[in-house]
Amino acid sequence: MKLLNCLLVVILFLVPCSSAARISPKKVLQVENLLKRLNKMPQKSIKSPDGDIIDCIPTSQQPAFDHPLLQNHKIQLEPSVYPEGPFDDKRVKTSKSTEGLKPIKQLWHLNGNCDEGTIPIRRTKKADVLRAGSIKIYGKKIKNVNILHTNSTEPQYDPPNYNRHEHTIAYVHGDKYFGTKATINVWQPKVEQPNEFSISQIWVLGGQLDDHLNSVEAGWMVSQHLYGDNNTRLFTYWTRDAYQSTGCYNLLCSGFVQINKEIALGASIAPVSSYQGSQYDITILIWKDPKGDNWWMKYVNNDKVIGYWPGSLFTNLADGATAIEWGGEVINLASGGQHTTTQMGSGHFPGEGYTKASFFKNIQVVDGSNKLKFPEDVQTSSEQPSCYDIQLQNRQGGAFFFYGGPGRNPKCP
Repeated sequence: MKLLNCLLVVILFLVPCSSAARISPKKVLQVENLLKRLNKMPQKSIKSPDGDIIDCIPTSQQPAFDHPLLQNHKIQLEPSVYPEGPFDDKRVKTSKSTEGLKPIKQLWHLNGNCDEGTIPIRRTKKADVLRAGSIKIYGKKIKNVNILHTNSTEPQYDPPNYNRHEHTIAYVHGDKYFGTKATINVWQPKVEQPNEFSISQIWVLGGQLDDHLNSVEAGWMVSQHLYGDNNTRLFTYWTRDAYQSTGCYNLLCSGFVQINKEIALGASIAPVSSYQGSQYDITILIWKDPKGDNWWMKYVNNDKVIGYWPGSLFTNLADGATAIEWGGEVINLASGGQHTTTQMGSGHFPGEGYTKASFFKNIQVVDGSNKLKFPEDVQTSSEQPSCYDIQLQNRQGGAFFFYGGPGRNPKCP
């Protein structure tokens, strides 16, 4: 029986028997069932140069509609209205000109495109699921969120501090926000351990103080744990219970509704910025449709809306966000009293400046009249400034900041 079990796993997973013997037949079937749910029948498939397979799935058959709240959901093909305001990226610059920043593309387009009426979805592999160690946590952030508790009767806000997660961010709070737009400098930071990651992103947060925190997120990340390599990838995320059980990256669970046939969430983006060399960026706009409940995401680089998070997924984001964050996040899993060497941003401290340190620029928020404006009273937070730091500049002309760092160094042992 043990030999038969081993053969079954080897056939299904094509892994050595010594490794396969540790995978139970029950887990094999669970993984296969998950893959069937995630990997819908494609109209065609495209092999990306980086090894990914991009499946072109009919828009109406995407994973979003497996969610019980979206069983009878009617796809909204475009937002009812876009935010109004200063979209000119030349309005706010870093200390040196950032004109001439190069466009970024996804690698899979080198070998093909999806047709009208379909969306591109990165195919989930068996190895992707097995790396997670548990089907329950596949595609999710590690939970355990420590949010500031207080006896004050006034609303309090403290940037989320996940267990073993370290953040270096700029943020606003204390008002109602209906979206944000920012340009994010793109790099490929080195990640020390397979279970660590490095992320640069936007957070749109609703609620505070308990496990009912709602969040929609987008940016770029490097995560060998999630993708099996160290490529820089575009991603989205959402949760309605502070990362406890709901939500996931990209389309790895039901929820986010994609309408764009050109952008594959979770796929590699290239090229990336180089130290003292060419700089590349992505611009992301997230906003709540004032004539509906949906939270939309636009990838401004190709002037296309990617899709939306249906309002029915959320509770505390239903009437707007209570905080917006921009910046970096890493997981520090180092042991023995040492900090990880996983890099944030470019892996260099903000004091090094343009072409050396990573940056966010043209930061804007969407107000209650659906207008983009430069945020007021932007604050910063860095849990380990000797490892990763932030320098906010040009507050009155539209905030931008340099951020990041190398992780372990003489001042961050």
